[in-house]
Amino acid sequence: MAMTSRTSILKFFSLLICSLAIAKMAIAGDPDILTDFMAPPNGTVDGNFFTYTGMRVILQDEPKNFTVLKATSAEFPALNGQSVSYAVLFFTPGTINPPHTHPRSAELLFLVGGTLEVGFVDTKNNLFTQTLQSGDMFVFPKGLVHFQYNADSENPAIAISAFGSASAGTVSIPSTLFATNIDDNILALSFKTDVATVQKLKASFAPKP
Repeated sequence: MAMTSRTSILKFFSLLICSLAIAKMAIAGDPDILTDFMAPPNGTVDGNFFTYTGMRVILQDEPKNFTVLKATSAEFPALNGQSVSYAVLFFTPGTINPPHTHPRSAELLFLVGGTLEVGFVDTKNNLFTQTLQSGDMFVFPKGLVHFQYNADSENPAIAISAFGSASAGTVSIPSTLFATNIDDNILALSFKTDVATVQKLKASFAPKP
């Protein structure tokens, strides 16, 4: 009886420790660092290291298509360990940022100019939408499918998005499904359609010659 009791207690604590570890992983963002910043291994650290100028282009030349400029750890290494990143989104009239997710961060969008139709779908398949005016903010919860659309056929819109990760990641739903090698039959069954329709969709996502 004593051995059985001890085994039960050990199992309980094992499960408890595993549960705590899983919970910790679930709420964790970017790993904490033990220094002020992460310096490059073989580089000079001065004011230039902490400066990013890649957004200047959008102020100098108005894009002719929907454009996203990112400042993540990939483009701006000083962000490593800082749990923050930005994106500037320029929507020409009638353009869309297709349904996508950011697996490692929520997104806080600030509309600088124009109007935007935005929305996301939660894990219960509830759709939340809003029409944003200049000066409005909207939050897209972490990991949920969301979109932005400039329904104005004449005027552009510009927005700035902040992320609570130096590398939030972006998973584009259309590209993930139709620009990869997922089997045609699997997609046809998933979308309750035929293989010919799936192949037509895949062709529209194929690289232009």
